[in-house]
Amino acid sequence: MPRGDGTGPLGQGLGRGRGRGRMGGAFAAGSGGFCVCPNCGYKEGHRLGQPCNNKSCPECGSTLTRGLNR
Repeated sequence: MPRGDGTGPLGQGLGRGRGRGRMGGAFAAGSGGFCVCPNCGYKEGHRLGQPCNNKSCPECGSTLTRGLNR
């Protein structure tokens, strides 16, 4: 009979299959938010599928970073 303590046939407690997604799910910011320039404060809306760190600030040329809705 399975014991349910991670040692029996139930397989519980193995630490796998949590379904948290890529990189543990802790870094995904979702589809909302803004791309923000850390240098001058320029802000533009984030677009799904277009990472902020691939964009340059049109005002000062710095690489944009991701900011949440605030």
